[in-house]
Amino acid sequence: MSRKLAPSILSADFARLGDEIARVTAEADLLHVDVMDGHFVPNLTIGPPVVAALRRHTALFLDCHLMVDNPGVLLDDFADAGADRCIVHVELGDPRPLFERLRSLSVQVGLAISPETPFEAAAPYLGELDLLLVMSVHPGFGGQSFIPSVLDKVRAARVAIDEAALPVEIEIDGGVHLGTAHEAAAAGVDILVSGSAIFAAPDPPAAARALRAAAWPNAA
Repeated sequence: MSRKLAPSILSADFARLGDEIARVTAEADLLHVDVMDGHFVPNLTIGPPVVAALRRHTALFLDCHLMVDNPGVLLDDFADAGADRCIVHVELGDPRPLFERLRSLSVQVGLAISPETPFEAAAPYLGELDLLLVMSVHPGFGGQSFIPSVLDKVRAARVAIDEAALPVEIEIDGGVHLGTAHEAAAAGVDILVSGSAIFAAPDPPAAARALRAAAWPNAA
């Protein structure tokens, strides 16, 4: 299992985005980039131009979560912008054509499941993934409360991935803070995505360190 922390730029100050990322770089394993189209989810955020700007200023792995109705039309643009991975939602239907396109672009493949979606919807695709993202809030807005019941899906995914010895990481996103990080990690999560708990803190680097220590207290 991995033990990775992914600050979510959704909670960063967009007017100072480069500085915000620079502050947390030493504590981050990757950056999580939430892309929303105002259709799949009600909010509207950023697109490939911001990813391209990020790419010019950071060497961190860019983990792009596409909460959009039609991700297929954007994959080439995200690849060109420097995305390292694109995560699409299983709720949109058969994701295999999207996986194939991402592989052809040399971009890692992620699949997300919303809180109301059972693990069984994603299970048939595990062997084709680099990452399974389990949403622990309803996609679309930052600052929501963690939904503990999604950890049953994390546990099911952990068992399935480990039994098949698949090279698939499990990521969780939503409501991850000092009070929920360890529970998520104990359920089998590899990557914790956290926005508000890091960027809204008075000292984001210290907050990131504290979050990592809370999640994996016995880590070397």
